[in-house]
Amino acid sequence: MIERYIAAALGKTKADVVLKNGSYVNVFTGEVEKGDIAVVGGKIVGVGAYSGEREIDIGGKVAVPGLIDAHVHIESSQLSSEEFARLVVPHGTTLIVADPHELANVCGIEGVRYVAEAARNTPLEVKVMLPSCVPATSFETSGATLSGADTERFIGEPYVWGLGEFMNAPGVLNGDADVLRKLEAAHACGKVVDGHAPDLSGQALNAYIAAGIRTDHECATPEEAAEKAAKGMYVHLREGSATRNVAAVGKAVSEKNFRRFLFCTDDRHAADIRANGHISNALRVAVAAGMDPARAVTIATLNAAECYGLKGKGAIAPFYDADIAVFDDLKEFRCALVLKNGKTVAEKGTALFDTGKKFLPAAVRNTVHVGQIAPQTFALRLKGERALAMRLTAGSVVTEKRVCRVESRGGDVVLQGTDLLKLAVIERHKGTGNVGLGLLEGYGLHGGALALTVAHDSHNLIVLGDNNADMAAAANELARIGGGLAIAQGGSVQSLAFDIAGLMSSLPAEEYIARSEKLYEAAYAMGVKRGFDAFMSLSFLALLVIPSLRLSDKGLFDVDAFSLVGIDAE
Repeated sequence: MIERYIAAALGKTKADVVLKNGSYVNVFTGEVEKGDIAVVGGKIVGVGAYSGEREIDIGGKVAVPGLIDAHVHIESSQLSSEEFARLVVPHGTTLIVADPHELANVCGIEGVRYVAEAARNTPLEVKVMLPSCVPATSFETSGATLSGADTERFIGEPYVWGLGEFMNAPGVLNGDADVLRKLEAAHACGKVVDGHAPDLSGQALNAYIAAGIRTDHECATPEEAAEKAAKGMYVHLREGSATRNVAAVGKAVSEKNFRRFLFCTDDRHAADIRANGHISNALRVAVAAGMDPARAVTIATLNAAECYGLKGKGAIAPFYDADIAVFDDLKEFRCALVLKNGKTVAEKGTALFDTGKKFLPAAVRNTVHVGQIAPQTFALRLKGERALAMRLTAGSVVTEKRVCRVESRGGDVVLQGTDLLKLAVIERHKGTGNVGLGLLEGYGLHGGALALTVAHDSHNLIVLGDNNADMAAAANELARIGGGLAIAQGGSVQSLAFDIAGLMSSLPAEEYIARSEKLYEAAYAMGVKRGFDAFMSLSFLALLVIPSLRLSDKGLFDVDAFSLVGIDAE
């Protein structure tokens, strides 16, 4: 094959495929240059003046290396791996670094294997990270555990690319034995370790990085991002559905440090991808905020490839893989054509591949184990008139800890006439009967309840409502259908089943989006504020590693104190 590369590169023979009459982003020089792109056997062999057996006229458009999502949970799209590929590839994404943390918390190592196996049916290249924090904390009940011994066992598997985001920063800093065992196992195999270190700085940040953790996607300010980049970390600029910080945190990017930044989506809903794009959307936002387009493309391609050791990825140059996305321009980033290994896999926003029958092993099905839930389950007894409540900020997953005055009657709080709602997390993996209860302020819902079995990170059943009857109806519907989304309003229930681990649907993307959008609109019609992703925002309220107040199946959790707390306020 190398002989063919050389011959075609010299112009002695025709290339297999040539993209003609366009320009391309040279990520090594930061320039947009003109030239034909010649491909042989899945590799780029040259850029210049070439002829090919197949010639594609890109008519003045701009080619860039295939885009790389440097950190994503496929599960947050709520689609199967195959349908996720059908959504993102037409937007120019050809490779993702996937952390199946959510599936692992429900199904253990079988959830990790599922992602790797299902991806083989698509042209989307998926590098799977072994989740590092399953469960994320000891203050919640997950469906599985991945210990240090498990990490040693599985980190060397060929389908594992690295160690997933290390959310247990306290465990790292305190030298927890099991935490160190996981890190040592990854380093012994030469695997990349992803980070998750919000607000860490100074000596604590030094210690975290000294543990061999390479990346972070939780920077809230340009200053935080700049410090981490200056200390050698790769910083993900995140443009997800619930958390979007490319424009704000991207202000840290400069001519001197831009090679330390990556783009990621982390958590992005299917309808959001269809409407706004994937990494292409992050590029659009970055350029609109003032970032140089060629620099933004470098962040989306070469930087990610170098960070994760992706040989042959990230550039349009000889001997690089022919993973190419062609855009109309470097402003709106509308994708016209996508090549993977030199083969056309998407054109004009449409996937040109059929994923066939979905891969649905028994290990990721029938994962919701909850008995009948009575309305009285949600009765919230207070000792006095002051209670702790969460307040969620639109566009962020960080919660504010509030102290609210609450009236009680008949052994239950009174919500009518307030901006408060009841929140419940019901353990759904092992039938423990655990139910954590709390209060949420400012979400806007009235006259019913929302429920879902997507509740980061242990993915128990989470319910929000203003009355016990509808909360019970929504929870029981999810138990009946095996997980998913549900709305209850005055005894009427609507739902959408997630037949993959209670997290994802095996429906075709178009059908899933249409059905989920009906549920979302129903939620907004019930008063949920449009600044929130009606369901996805709720899924983060059980995430015990993001400040400030959260809820697990074991009770209310103060992230700052890193301990369970009572709901009664002094």
